[in-house]
Amino acid sequence: MSTTFQLDTATSRANPTPTPMKRLTVPAIQRRKKDGVTPEPLVMLTAYTARQAQLLDPHCDLLLVGDSLGQVIYGLPSTLPVTLEMMIAHGAAVVRGSYHSVVIVDMPFGSYEASPQAAFASASRIMAETGAAGVKLEGGVAMAETIAFLTQRGIPVMAHIGLTPQAVNALGGYAARGRSEAEHAKIVADGEAVAHAGAFAVVIEGVVEPIAIALTQTLAIPTIGIGASAQCDGQVLVTEDMLGMFERVPRFVKRYGDIAGMIGETAAKYAEEVRARSFPGEEQTYQPK
Repeated sequence: MSTTFQLDTATSRANPTPTPMKRLTVPAIQRRKKDGVTPEPLVMLTAYTARQAQLLDPHCDLLLVGDSLGQVIYGLPSTLPVTLEMMIAHGAAVVRGSYHSVVIVDMPFGSYEASPQAAFASASRIMAETGAAGVKLEGGVAMAETIAFLTQRGIPVMAHIGLTPQAVNALGGYAARGRSEAEHAKIVADGEAVAHAGAFAVVIEGVVEPIAIALTQTLAIPTIGIGASAQCDGQVLVTEDMLGMFERVPRFVKRYGDIAGMIGETAAKYAEEVRARSFPGEEQTYQPK
């Protein structure tokens, strides 16, 4: 999607601003990798709301509306209960709140696995109802036919291999993948399959580092690491994990802030002033003329 948006990022609402920016495109993301090298790594974070998108957009190349919203926003135990309607609602909000980044929307569990035709029905809804630039789906060799079916019909696809959260029950947990020879070979085959099928990029999650490095060096498409390697063509994290919203995070997460602590302290200060009747004050109340 190459629409030029006008957005006032100084407020919490999307109002016109005289300084428009042209949104990045999927081909522009692909061109960042030249002759197997990405001189400037791609920056990707998750976003679920318009305001979050406004704040992240100037710093990112891609915004992922991840099905991680099931846990982060809705408090669900995994990503499996997330629905297509949930992804569409949040995807549309992120597109409205951004003007620069390529917005990619996760396809939730059960919306694409049955057949390429089922995947197209879900993906076309996402594209039409959100305005996103593409979709992301999990799986390698098993999803290659579906990826080819979608891309041949004009839907850009970001693949996702390695540790795939939607397959957590089959994998037996969230442990890093690729430590056995069989797993190593499977992940490499998955990466080659999705690239050959037409995926424009691939997320490599939770794998031992040599696999991520090898795939980055051999695949023509950009690799986006999460618990993989700094040598990937880009990186993605769940924004709330990176900001320090949760006490428990995966090993591969680096906390760049303590937003949870800040929110707690701020709420405590507000509660103190309310109970002391010092808020609202003169500045926050209306008086007769």
